Amino acid sequence: MKYPKQLAVALTTGTVLFTLAACGDGDTGDGHTGDDARAEQTAANGDVFNDADVEFATAMIPHHTQALAMVDIARGRTLSPQVRQLTMDIEAAQAPEIDAMRGWLADWDVEDPDGSGGSGGSGGSGGSGMDGHDMGDMDDMDGDRTDSEMPGMMTDQQLADLEDARGTAFEDLWLEMMIEHHEGAIEMAEEEQADGVFRPALDLAEAIETSQQAEIDLMGELLAS
Repeated sequence: MKYPKQLAVALTTGTVLFTLAACGDGDTGDGHTGDDARAEQTAANGDVFNDADVEFATAMIPHHTQALAMVDIARGRTLSPQVRQLTMDIEAAQAPEIDAMRGWLADWDVEDPDGSGGSGGSGGSGGSGMDGHDMGDMDDMDGDRTDSEMPGMMTDQQLADLEDARGTAFEDLWLEMMIEHHEGAIEMAEEEQADGVFRPALDLAEAIETSQQAEIDLMGELLAS
């Protein structure tokens, strides 16, 4: 269909103005502004993500890694059947989640916070246990948070105390520390659900909140028994 010359110019001008407005500092249509610190980007596979998604993955990877290190500390000790099952459940859930988040960072061209390529506890390709990772000073990790700023992260001294504990004192301390660790993960997951846009990360955050709250409830019951 041919438009009169004046109408064609008007349509072209309107299109250009609309495009500039969409690229400017105004509302992008999803509740974010053009100068929003969490500006959305598109990964190579076409999925939209933002800074909150990147921070979630870069912080949750070392957070999960420390949980697997605590599982490794419990390995080979005399534990109640419930706690032993809990250690296996944590490893079975969190090792694949680490791998998934590392995949996202690779897609987003973001450096892995610990610079390694695998997970899976002491038997995984990256060795997420105490032998595979130094869980001490991670203050130079990429992302907005350091280990000391991540909720629920244990200090070197706390991990050393856990290593030194024996018998029922070990199991009680392990449960207390893992409850605190899980509470931190839930806090981070809630932040992702509030601010993130990447659907797989949002789904993982929801799953972490649900599963780890259930484990917190169980660990509280075990401590009280």
